[in-house]
Amino acid sequence: MTLALATIRPGEPEIFAALQGEGASLGRPCVFVRLSRCNLSCHWCDTAYTWHFDGDNRPHKDGKTFSRLDNQVTMDEGEVAQMVLDLGGHLPVPRLVLTGGEPLLQAPALARLLAFLPGWQVEVETNGTAAPTPALDAMLHQFNVSPKLSHSGNPAELAIVPERMAAYAADKRAFFKFVVAKPADVGEVSTLAATYNIPPSRIFLMPEGRDPATLLSRMAWLSEICLAYGYALTDRLHIHLSGDTRGT
Repeated sequence: MTLALATIRPGEPEIFAALQGEGASLGRPCVFVRLSRCNLSCHWCDTAYTWHFDGDNRPHKDGKTFSRLDNQVTMDEGEVAQMVLDLGGHLPVPRLVLTGGEPLLQAPALARLLAFLPGWQVEVETNGTAAPTPALDAMLHQFNVSPKLSHSGNPAELAIVPERMAAYAADKRAFFKFVVAKPADVGEVSTLAATYNIPPSRIFLMPEGRDPATLLSRMAWLSEICLAYGYALTDRLHIHLSGDTRGT
């Protein structure tokens, strides 16, 4: 049984240790496993190499596609677990972040992976359209749910799945991270929060951007919006530390 992973470079899986750059666990030491494949296609996605393969005609602002052979690798769950242990097994509170792409497309394999990692605190980063299997759900400690707003370019009927939004809103393990490019986007956030009864204390607004200058510029006005709505503001710490690069 195998997992489909993104790569740092051809043949090398994107499994790495870093500080969590976003959301409720920002700044915490983690090991990241980046999964390949996604069911959505955000036109500003900064990990398009996980899904925008040659022959995929869905639009992306960078206007390029990626070789699946060079950007996707399959590995046995036990091999992945050993790499995770080598990178983070020494941490007092070992924390694993499953990211993508959309990790929950591979939920059964992820449950098999986590069986090798007892005692780890596990976060999964999801677009909120898919559900974990019961076996995987029992092993997860935190959901970082990032529903895609209209500026992502995804049709609303694909990006917002009502039953999944309701389930995550009712789950206290779930924190909602909304990518915001302009002030008007926050109107969509407040509508979703009201529709699904998401507490403001579990909502983070994050600027869309892949360079420090854009992030800082947008955080300047996002901070005022967060004060008005009672939402939290999250940066993208890894962009400041390492730039828009793989394995960070």
